[in-house]
Amino acid sequence: MTDLNLAAIGLDVLFKGKNLARLIGGLGVALKISLLAVAISIPSGILLGVLMTWENKVVRFFLRVYLEFIRIMPQLVLLFIVFFGSTKILKLHVSGELASIIVFSLWGTAEMADLVRGALASIPKHQYESAAALGLTKTQTFFHVILPQTVRRLLPISINLVTRMIKTTSLVLMIGVIEVLKVAQQIIEANRAKSPNAAFGLYLVIFILYFLACWPISMLAKYLEKKWKV
Repeated sequence: MTDLNLAAIGLDVLFKGKNLARLIGGLGVALKISLLAVAISIPSGILLGVLMTWENKVVRFFLRVYLEFIRIMPQLVLLFIVFFGSTKILKLHVSGELASIIVFSLWGTAEMADLVRGALASIPKHQYESAAALGLTKTQTFFHVILPQTVRRLLPISINLVTRMIKTTSLVLMIGVIEVLKVAQQIIEANRAKSPNAAFGLYLVIFILYFLACWPISMLAKYLEKKWKV
């Protein structure tokens, strides 16, 4: 493709200096934030999801309040509360990346907990009754009967949650985190005069980068959902 054609679709700026490397590095920041949040969300979400199936009404009430608060509140508002509120109210210095990890961990935990609760609730009661008839204890029933079925229901939809978290990390540019969209904005501003079409080309490249990051995960979820359909 000629230089003229590259300029026409705004891709010429990619080959100026280290712009392409900067974009990939920005994507790396977004992936780091999302994957750290996922690593925190999965175990904590599983724990809260199990607790939400308990008969203790007090525990279930507080967990439901947490779940609804996190799910109703926009992630961008949560980012502002944690990033700016921790500085103004708690007098703590919290970096943009740390604030982002905290917010996405809280959100991912809430989403994961609800997925776990739903998966556990979807197990038919006769599974418990059959296990009890075979002489299994409640612990044996959970680990040998309920848990394997829950994992089969849970794994595909939890993988889809990972892709949602990766895509939603684009919001962190609003609190100054230098991720892929922020890098693109900087490149566009720096080349506005010489490359007026840079925005189209850069956002097209970002689309491709996010697609390459999320598509294999999405395909894995679809494969597992089809293989383990119950």
